[in-house]
Amino acid sequence: MKSYNDYLALVNEAIAHISYPAQPARLYEPIAYTMSLGGKRLRPVLALMSCDALGGDIHAVLTPAVGLELFHNFTLLHDDVMDRADVRRGQPTVHRKWNDNVAILSGDAMLTMATQHIARTDDRHLPTVIGLFNRTAMEIYEGQQWDMDFEGRHNVSVEEYLKMIRLKTSVLLGCACQLGAIIADANQTDTEAIYEMGVNLGLAFQLQDDALDVWGDAATFGKEIGGDIMNNKKTFLLINAMKRATGDEAMELRRWLNDPEAPRDSKVAAVTALYERLGLRELSNEAIAHYNDLALQALQRTSMGGEAREAFTQLINRLVARQS
Repeated sequence: MKSYNDYLALVNEAIAHISYPAQPARLYEPIAYTMSLGGKRLRPVLALMSCDALGGDIHAVLTPAVGLELFHNFTLLHDDVMDRADVRRGQPTVHRKWNDNVAILSGDAMLTMATQHIARTDDRHLPTVIGLFNRTAMEIYEGQQWDMDFEGRHNVSVEEYLKMIRLKTSVLLGCACQLGAIIADANQTDTEAIYEMGVNLGLAFQLQDDALDVWGDAATFGKEIGGDIMNNKKTFLLINAMKRATGDEAMELRRWLNDPEAPRDSKVAAVTALYERLGLRELSNEAIAHYNDLALQALQRTSMGGEAREAFTQLINRLVARQS
């Protein structure tokens, strides 16, 4: 097994060699801009690691893995428009740097580029890979729609929220892991276990994202802290706050949720303090640890060797404990 940075270097080199037509500039420049902002490149790295760990050729999975990164960034372009997010990875989002229409159309082009990259899988594995990708893409669209539907609902359950983030975020990590396994010709047990590992890692990852949006450091997180609070997003924290708050605390929470003119600093500080009084930081940490453990349990069901298993264990634990 290589180090995470070795896999990351391969992915970044492949992304750096993507060729964009010069014209129309307002279609392709936002794509190049988005892909130049970096990030963890977690999805393609997971694909390369999974393929390597299960005895495959990482160069055979590199191009479709980059396709997953293009697809992931396509979803972010559209999400940022829907969420009215101004900052991504510490830089202006595409719809802020250009406009909504540019972000939507460039996102559409990124989706097609992603499909082109994934279609460069070898012929023997292509039908299975395309089927996996298409299923995953549809699940992600469903998750995004559930997320938007939740904005107009007051009775979202924790179970519904977990289902939503599984679709919107986690299945793409599972897809990345399974992509590597498929191209490595892994057996069914390994292919299913590594998919489950990726999905549970994704759940822990998103719950950690929810927590970082409240308690993180903007300098390392890459986004403004408190965005979910300001947008009344139905996160794990808000849903549990609505369940736990009674009496004066319930009244205070409703007042902040129902005040569209609330000053940002005041609202974020007050709701954060309320979350802490309700014990939600501890509850969040428990949920993150639970899905972290499920990811590690799924990893143990694979046949990969000890070195590879240890590399994944370290990665999972590091991602779940991250501050950015």
